[in-house]
Amino acid sequence: MPFDPATRPLTPNEARVLATLMEKARTVPDSYPMSLNGLLTGCNQKTSRDPVMTISDADAQEALDSLKLLSLAFESSGNRTTRWEHNFQRGVGVPEQSAVLLGLLMLRGPQTAGELRINAERWYRFADISSVEAFLDELQERSAEKGGPLVMQLPRAPGAREQRWAHLLCGPVDTSSAPAASASAAPALAARVEALEAEVAELRSTVGRLCAELGLTPASLSPPGQD
Repeated sequence: MPFDPATRPLTPNEARVLATLMEKARTVPDSYPMSLNGLLTGCNQKTSRDPVMTISDADAQEALDSLKLLSLAFESSGNRTTRWEHNFQRGVGVPEQSAVLLGLLMLRGPQTAGELRINAERWYRFADISSVEAFLDELQERSAEKGGPLVMQLPRAPGAREQRWAHLLCGPVDTSSAPAASASAAPALAARVEALEAEVAELRSTVGRLCAELGLTPASLSPPGQD
């Protein structure tokens, strides 16, 4: 029987440990299987994590022991230092593409299909957003015989063009808090846009200065109507 979050949902620590194993298996294969220390560093990263967490050695070891009992992780033999691998695809009973999407949702929180496609680049290259949506729909419509739905589409947040998706591996999602969470991300997005605009302006200034020294005037830098 595949893992059923409705019967035994993952704790936040278990989800972070499991998703970190899944991430590092794809992004840093030379360091995989992972030692406890390496895993701990990955779990407590300040980037590409939502929420940012502070997991202790004891927390991580407890999560690993629980994941082992659930057949979602196992120890590797043949090393002086105990190392760990995930068994997500087989333990949950999903294809590779679905495992990638679930891993990203566990690590980065709710995301749109477009965000998932971009964030999956180092894990798996989806052909287009439609393929991402197809796997998300499949996960949402998963039958009870297979363990039930593993994702859900959240209500559209105020001002948002696309709906976000959330995983259900840690149990039901409180949809009442989803719009507020999205709204709180708006200032951060605005700051990123402002920083990018400033960077582009600086680059244009640098290119303009270099072109002036060379006696060139690129069309892209010419005033409107003077191309």
